[in-house]
Amino acid sequence: LSGRFYITSSPKKITRFPAPKIIFDETPPREYWESIRSQYWNSLSPQTRAIFTWPPSGEIPKSDKDAFKCLKLDSMLNELNNYSGGDFGLIGLAVMGQNLILNINDHGYTVVAYNRTVSKVEHFLANEAKGTNIIGAHSIEDLVRNLKRPRKIMLLVKAGSAVDDFIEQIIPHLDQNDIIIDGGNSHFPDTIRRCNYLEGKGFMFIGCGVSGGEDGARYGPSLMPGGTPAAWEHVRPIFQSIAAKVNGEPCCDWVGETGSGHYVKMVHNGIEYGDMQLICEAYHLLTEALDLTHDEIGDVFEEWNKKELDSFLIEITKNIVRYKDVDGNPLVLKIKDTAGQKGTGKWTAISSLDLGMPVTLIGEAVFARALSALKNERVNASKILKGPNSSKYTGDKKVFIEQLGQALYAAKLISYAQGFMLMREAAKDNKWNLNNAGIALMWRAQGSWRQIVSNSVLLGIPTPALSTALSFYDGYRHEKLPANLLQAMRDYFGAHTFQYLDECTDETHPKDTFVHTNWTGHGGAVYSTSYQA
Repeated sequence: LSGRFYITSSPKKITRFPAPKIIFDETPPREYWESIRSQYWNSLSPQTRAIFTWPPSGEIPKSDKDAFKCLKLDSMLNELNNYSGGDFGLIGLAVMGQNLILNINDHGYTVVAYNRTVSKVEHFLANEAKGTNIIGAHSIEDLVRNLKRPRKIMLLVKAGSAVDDFIEQIIPHLDQNDIIIDGGNSHFPDTIRRCNYLEGKGFMFIGCGVSGGEDGARYGPSLMPGGTPAAWEHVRPIFQSIAAKVNGEPCCDWVGETGSGHYVKMVHNGIEYGDMQLICEAYHLLTEALDLTHDEIGDVFEEWNKKELDSFLIEITKNIVRYKDVDGNPLVLKIKDTAGQKGTGKWTAISSLDLGMPVTLIGEAVFARALSALKNERVNASKILKGPNSSKYTGDKKVFIEQLGQALYAAKLISYAQGFMLMREAAKDNKWNLNNAGIALMWRAQGSWRQIVSNSVLLGIPTPALSTALSFYDGYRHEKLPANLLQAMRDYFGAHTFQYLDECTDETHPKDTFVHTNWTGHGGAVYSTSYQA
């Protein structure tokens, strides 16, 4: 170098450098090195970064010789010449975001990671992501600049205004047909609004349900993407490679348009509410009615998990009831019996009411959590209100356990059936073309049922989910229900009209016609307009 320091590059090949030739007759100024730090550092692989003693040391070279020792320019320029950009961007480095990034990295894709608190990016790169090809971004602009087109940027941030805020920050840096993905638990009406908004600006949007928790995010989640249909082919290879596999098939497929992905995730969570409540009711019966130890209960769930009840929730329940605290007692017995909820179960129940669909089991599961929150009231009530003299089952325990497993399985089927009924109605209402077969793949004993519910009632042990599932089943299989009397009462006091049975229609009362009867003789012939809420 003998007194001069050169950086030479071809603008055609290295578009990131601002000039084709930069010559310094003396040591490059600090501002130059700072520009290198801000513009190019995050574009380099860990292998090339390892060449540097700067900037990790924070020292600025004091001479040309030191500069050349610190920075092997040929390696840097060669990598920049061949640099094509990251495959996928992700904003949000909480545990789900970090694990999903590591999962994507494990499958051969380059991820650009960003967090609003930039120090989390550096900490992630220096710890969990150390030795990977993950690129850290220090700004939204930096994130976007480091991605291939069409850019694919996933948000894993708190649902609500934070999603809208990040979308507005990203938009100015995007090109047409770039893709924004919301991977949080957003409410589906917000996803519909965002999809329409971004498509109107020439971008693509996906609302993607992500299921499986932090462990699933790291090693294989269930993914439920919906939104702009044209976006699917761009994200499909990544999504299906990182998703959980069942018999070699990925637990990920395109769901449908606009907010359908988040709607399906909402219903999925609602069904999960129901599953968890059913399992809790089975646990309650095993502890209170059969008086089993927690190790014995663990054995029951282990056996159930070998048969048709095989599932993630049954498996973790087995592990939970067997887990001992430091004093050797089951930890679960020390946990306060008040259950929290984040809203997706409630949203499912509200949607079922809006659409007029009898999703009773999920509704009962939500109400059971609400009842559990009334801890102080329940404590006081337990001292006053009386039930059966004994809650202990005196029959054959082995038969009871077998019946309970069958009842649990039957009720789970009802929960799934109700969920699909709700999605079918939502698809009609929102004009979605739902991929029902794909959705089922993503989610992956009647006499006993009645016996368990009957015994629960006799023993005074609450089983709202098991009971309501059986009631739904019985209601659904009945050709006629007593709603004829209910409709008569509505017409009697409010002139809400009714329809005649098909076999009872005639010229006076035609088929599919709403009529009103003057039940009292002095109510008159005026009646209300007939409509369905």
